Amino acid sequence: MNDLVSTEWLAANLNAADLVVLDASWHLPAANRDPRQEYEQRHLPGARFFDIDMLADHDAATSHMLPSAEDFAMGMEALGVGSDDRIVIYDDSALRTSARAWFMLRHFGARNVAILDGGLQRWIAEGRPVTADPPPERPARFAAAHQPGEVVTKADLLRGIGVPVADARGAARFAGSEPEPRPGVDPGHIPGSRNVPFSALYHEDGRFRPPHEIRQAFEAAGVDPERPFVATCGSGVTANSLIFAARLLGNRDVRLYDGSWSEWGSDPHTPKEKG
Repeated sequence: MNDLVSTEWLAANLNAADLVVLDASWHLPAANRDPRQEYEQRHLPGARFFDIDMLADHDAATSHMLPSAEDFAMGMEALGVGSDDRIVIYDDSALRTSARAWFMLRHFGARNVAILDGGLQRWIAEGRPVTADPPPERPARFAAAHQPGEVVTKADLLRGIGVPVADARGAARFAGSEPEPRPGVDPGHIPGSRNVPFSALYHEDGRFRPPHEIRQAFEAAGVDPERPFVATCGSGVTANSLIFAARLLGNRDVRLYDGSWSEWGSDPHTPKEKG
């Protein structure tokens, strides 16, 4: 299974016994949308809901930080997802949140994980079936462990890591000309980081752009997408689109700053830039 699968491929493989489909939709509070409620109203047949809010470290000071391996394994097994399954993720979010679930699953040990190109938006546009029926219970074993070298911390960045930092937020938030959506977070960006808005990687219908356009989006910001870099964003969600897009170009050496700007921007002692 490729990292990116088409709606045609998924329709042909939807009933395979070792295939698990996950809806990983998530929205910013300002969108006034409830992803779980929307999932319960319509989802791909057999799909299970991957709750980005729940599958997180709830003791962390910032949202969406990676949970412990043990907590993630418990969450996946309760959901009926095994680490040896073939897993396809989709979303119905302007934030393209499938990439966050893709990163998390792979980080904790699943190796056969794909994103549905175009997500629920394209699936429905093509007239493919959706349902409100809950998925059947499914026994699963998820052997979870943190994969080393995939995540950097605030302390790592303050010491210096020797590779570019690419920020996936929109240009206005990166420049600090637009207020942050989270209270207590200063505007701006990490000094020296480059702005690669995640939206530049997608077509309007949610499909990823072709490789040459993905490469252009990175290079326009001064980042080589085929060499090591660190991806960051607002709260560690949209940065994963940069990691996934680089993987489509063959790059397996991109790390995530999981705390992202919600951690960096709320710390009065971290340096910050605007413009």
